Amino acid sequence: MKTEIQSKVNKGEMLPLMEEFYTIQGEGYHKGTAAYFVRIGGCDVGCHWCDVKESWNANLHPPTETSKIVSNAKKYSDTIVVTGGEPLTWDMTALTNQLKSEGMQVHIETSGAYKLTGVWDWICLSPKKIKLPTNEVYEKADELKMIIYNKDDFRFAEEQATKVNKDCILYLQPEWSKRDKVVPEIVEYVMANPKWKVSLQTHKYLNIP
Repeated sequence: MKTEIQSKVNKGEMLPLMEEFYTIQGEGYHKGTAAYFVRIGGCDVGCHWCDVKESWNANLHPPTETSKIVSNAKKYSDTIVVTGGEPLTWDMTALTNQLKSEGMQVHIETSGAYKLTGVWDWICLSPKKIKLPTNEVYEKADELKMIIYNKDDFRFAEEQATKVNKDCILYLQPEWSKRDKVVPEIVEYVMANPKWKVSLQTHKYLNIP
């Protein structure tokens, strides 16, 4: 039985589901939009400031049939955001094909560190220094969301901005625990470099998931 489950996980027919919930997208281009979030467990990128470290170990989250995830999602919204963890740890083909067959808009939030699988209407790329994105995801990203924790992150943001496609929207977002310090720096930076926009974690200000 375990081998059969592992085989299905390897094919993306089952995924380690950490949580799923209906809320308002808090960040980036689609902020303020009602969306159903599907959080997939498993990530080895290991950002020290990650606010969902409990997602890292995939073994803590039950392998769940993608068809079940889809049937839950469609009860709530036609905009689905797949996040993690790092969802591209797994093959997203089966999940996204089923979501698209139900007529849904399918978004992903990813570090881009793994092969891009699945069919996406919107790709939010948030690169991490520890494990850089693949060339393919740079080419296909709709928005680049750079987390600003310290001054070096501005340098990293500029470096990453040279790698994405010309239509990709560029965002700088304060790391939540450092927001009081870095927000003024981000505001000043964006005013001096207006190709960038400010992204805030508005869901945290609204006190929603």
